[in-house]
Amino acid sequence: MAEVQRRQRRKEDRPGEILEAALALFAEKGFAATRLDEVARRAGVSKGTVYLYFASKEELFKSLVEAMVVPEVERAEFFVAQHEGPARELLVQLVRQWWETVGESHLCGVPKLVLAEAGNFPELARFYTERVITRASRLIASVIERGIGTGEFRPCDPLLTGRLLIAPLVFATIWKQSLSRFDAMDTAAFVDQHIDLFLHGLLAGEETP
Repeated sequence: MAEVQRRQRRKEDRPGEILEAALALFAEKGFAATRLDEVARRAGVSKGTVYLYFASKEELFKSLVEAMVVPEVERAEFFVAQHEGPARELLVQLVRQWWETVGESHLCGVPKLVLAEAGNFPELARFYTERVITRASRLIASVIERGIGTGEFRPCDPLLTGRLLIAPLVFATIWKQSLSRFDAMDTAAFVDQHIDLFLHGLLAGEETP
């Protein structure tokens, strides 16, 4: 009985193990260069088992995004909806949460992967944009709009300002994946400095050159 239960648990875990293997290989080699037999080998299953759960490499990528990235966006949306404090505090918490769940996690390679492969796989780039980037951008913009409405933030374009907030963080993840072994960067200090400088430009009443 115990052996049957162990096998059942193993079977239930397989999709997640395949997704984890795919994420690691996509980050290491890129989407185009990764073969499904390599994913199967990394996950410890046969190639046929991979096809049992995912019809193609493209579907594997989409499932990865839905299972690992979209829930983080949903968590952030829930957090924003429940927050009752100052918009400044909320914005800082969102940045730190994003860095913790993406920049300092196994998801760190996803931004680089999407940017690198967008030209060759526009459908996947479009999918990621719709499911992740657009939702996250609107969420950040809503927080900035909230701060403008309460007088905490100076008037600005909320969507554009949100992109300015996120862009350096994406840069930091790409640096970690690509150049950190040649030029190490203290990413924690980078994030702290970015938050400080960004807020000084956004807060109402702050002097500008």
